[in-house]
Amino acid sequence: MGQYVAPLRDMQFLLHEFLNVSEELKLMPKFEDVDADIINQVLEEGAKFTQEVLFPLNHSGDREGCHYDAATKSVTTPKGFKEAYKQYVAGGWAALACDPEYGGQGLPIVLNNSFYEMLNSSNQAWSMYPGLSHGAYECLKEHGTDEQKKTYLPKLVSGEWTGTMCLTEAHCGTDLGMLRSKALPQDDGSWLITGSKIFISAGEHDMTDNIVHLVLARVPGAPEGSKGISLFLVPKFLPNLDGSIGERNPITCGAIEEKMGIHGNSTCQINLDSARGWIIGEPNKGLNAMFVFMNAARLGVGMQSLGLTEVAYQNALVYARDRIQMRSLSGVKAPDKAADPIIVHPDVRRMLLTAKAYAEGARAFSSYVALQIDRELHHPDADVRKEAADEVALLTPVIKAFITDNAWIATSEAMQVYGGHGYIAEWGMEQYVRDARINMIYEGTNTIQSLDLLGRKVLMDNGAKLRKFGEKIKAFVEENGTDEALSEFITPLGDLGDKLTKLTMEIGMKAFQNPDEVGAAAVPYLRVLGHLVYSYFFAQMAKIALEKQDSGDNFYKAKLATARFYFARLQPETAMLIRQARSGSANLLALDADLF
Repeated sequence: MGQYVAPLRDMQFLLHEFLNVSEELKLMPKFEDVDADIINQVLEEGAKFTQEVLFPLNHSGDREGCHYDAATKSVTTPKGFKEAYKQYVAGGWAALACDPEYGGQGLPIVLNNSFYEMLNSSNQAWSMYPGLSHGAYECLKEHGTDEQKKTYLPKLVSGEWTGTMCLTEAHCGTDLGMLRSKALPQDDGSWLITGSKIFISAGEHDMTDNIVHLVLARVPGAPEGSKGISLFLVPKFLPNLDGSIGERNPITCGAIEEKMGIHGNSTCQINLDSARGWIIGEPNKGLNAMFVFMNAARLGVGMQSLGLTEVAYQNALVYARDRIQMRSLSGVKAPDKAADPIIVHPDVRRMLLTAKAYAEGARAFSSYVALQIDRELHHPDADVRKEAADEVALLTPVIKAFITDNAWIATSEAMQVYGGHGYIAEWGMEQYVRDARINMIYEGTNTIQSLDLLGRKVLMDNGAKLRKFGEKIKAFVEENGTDEALSEFITPLGDLGDKLTKLTMEIGMKAFQNPDEVGAAAVPYLRVLGHLVYSYFFAQMAKIALEKQDSGDNFYKAKLATARFYFARLQPETAMLIRQARSGSANLLALDADLF
């Protein structure tokens, strides 16, 4: 069903020419031996696995879905999923970016990030099973006890066990301060946890022998609200002292959700009936620990949407080149055929270029942020680590919300290229649209990401993080502002940077008088910042492409044309967004709730 070819050329362009990753990694002792050859070899092998093993299961897995057995409370994944997972583990893919101390390969996040794009392009539903495990690994590695790390991290790193994140309850989603699950202390240092969780991705399945659940619950006497939440490690099977599988823990799947997309992933209702667990970190500090997992998941959701954008674009492009309908408005282009290929029509090209630009912008953005995570974690200079951490904090909500918003746009446009065939299941395009829509909702809705960005990451520190990132953009604009060949990119970049600065100050002043101004402006504000980020990266990529456009490699001509399309057709959306953000809260709150 359709096709997927990993975009290795663009990935290599970003890693080797745009980010100069090999040189950056040499500054980090942990990665000083990771050169371009190693990077290329990993990408090429990753492409083979995702194209040949995972992609053929995507459509069939969507059609079949997961199967729940109420008698055994077990879930069977679609045909081929379990076997593909065995190949994934055998290939060492689960260990790619994990610490060698626990059996990992010790490769950088920026490389793992590119592999995860391929996973999500080829099969998002399947990729969620191992994808959540890496977040559990990161959380335990940072906050777990030595004993917890010794017992669980090697199993998660190898892929022998998988992990989940159990936050949401039926009465509370984003507002975790309302959760009711309870944990009672035991004399042996363990806890008995009782409660119910919903929407737990990969919460039960048949792909591994054990599942490590990270569960939020309240201990006796906990403060009300989010300050009274603790985090617990609750395995499906209790490990024996030798690490083997032991007694079944009473944490079970009550049902799997019937949902719009990602049918191949088991989204579970999880019930805990005095399930035994162990606290991670300090009591009542669970939300802080879980944020390690949540932030990893938010970056992961951005990668899911990049993957969908890319594969939807690829298939729409193949269709547009092959499908003949009508003649070009400017004259016959295929005289040997009854009609011209639809790729000759201007609006078909607009749809294709929209998806192409949003894929390439997201790939540059996510690769940049992944490199910043490597710098945050491993650079020897504390100042560099701090600067990178601030950028990652600022840009994480933008990664999640902007890329997923754009994937919804891009997959919809790609489906539209097919006309009536687009919503027919056999072509596979409607699945990408369905799968893309959930990414705007889970792991914190895009409205929540926007509030986090504007209210916490920007206004809470009086714009300090934003100013530091803006200084990078300003330096690039000043350095290249006199280059006439770059003016079509530099001028709108500098102009948008100035407008965002003024918009931030205006909203900040209004918010002092009325906090609702933040809520009213947050969503358009995030998209403006997202476009500033894309403008910055497209301008840099255009600079490289201009220097190499006569090299004989048409890749650079295509990159330049995509950048020009982005600035001409997509970035101007910011004018409308700025007007929306400035319009204030009155037009939203004036109407009494009873009059809606």
